[in-house]
Amino acid sequence: MTRYVIRRILWALVLFVVVTFVSYVIFFLIPADPVKLFAGRQATAEDLARAAHYYGLDQPFYVQYWKFLSRLVANGIIGKHAMGFSYANRQWISHVIKDRAPVTASLVFGGAVFWMLISVPIGILSALRPRSLADRGATIFVFIGISAHPVFLALIFLYIFGYKLQLFPIGSYADFFNPPEGQPGGPIQWAWHMFLPWCTFAILFAALYVRMIRASVIETMSEDYVRTARAKGAPEWIVMRSHILRNALLPIVTMLGMDIALGMGGAVFTESVYSLPGLGQAVVQSLETFDLPVTMGVVVFATTAVLIVNLIVDILYAFIDPRIKLA
Repeated sequence: MTRYVIRRILWALVLFVVVTFVSYVIFFLIPADPVKLFAGRQATAEDLARAAHYYGLDQPFYVQYWKFLSRLVANGIIGKHAMGFSYANRQWISHVIKDRAPVTASLVFGGAVFWMLISVPIGILSALRPRSLADRGATIFVFIGISAHPVFLALIFLYIFGYKLQLFPIGSYADFFNPPEGQPGGPIQWAWHMFLPWCTFAILFAALYVRMIRASVIETMSEDYVRTARAKGAPEWIVMRSHILRNALLPIVTMLGMDIALGMGGAVFTESVYSLPGLGQAVVQSLETFDLPVTMGVVVFATTAVLIVNLIVDILYAFIDPRIKLA
């Protein structure tokens, strides 16, 4: 077990260095001049050169990357000085991430709960009654969920449930713990404001999971151990719980971990439409102003989160499925 965990951690560290290095190279090659954000539009050539030297932007990219990586190691991912500060507003990147990461996390993990609550019963029912009306309805749902873009769905939800029916707020966010004075907050207001974003975010993944669960359950039902359990007279609910579902849902564990990590990247569309102050909105704003430290900081944070989630899933999957060798 220890060797397995160590190997996974080392592999995660290698991936982290590779991803951050490639990202840093790409950002370095972008034809933008961040020095002008520091010195201002009226700065002379001497002012620009002095600012570039002061912030180390006149050095080769590999030197800048090494200093960047050294700060990460010395201060931690979300340490105050780990990723520098914004070129646009001089705010520390760690503060930007700490303020916005909970919003993105609530969207992603809340959406994951939604798509699992939707996909598991629909996928199982569709597998138990193939070619039935429920199965055909599930197929239609899968086609719609895969085909419809999140922005399109979000606009429809906002128009129908936000504007026409006025059941949910439009373009606002309620903080769960520390709402600003005069602003809505608390768990009830937070869930009310996040309901439509959760639905929008969950539909695509729910459609994929319905198809995955249906295929996995049908395949498991044809296994020899299932037929043996039924031949021995085991009650159908025990066969379904202990033999079919327990084995059919094993691939979903790995798939769930990867999709939660993947969802952090796709959250930008949902956050943009619903005006959620998350990491996706921060990236969009930083790209508009060529504020590369913010973009790089979000990429590093998201990469770390993805690697941690995948590491946890790998270890959990090894415990859940005895066929996986830890050594």
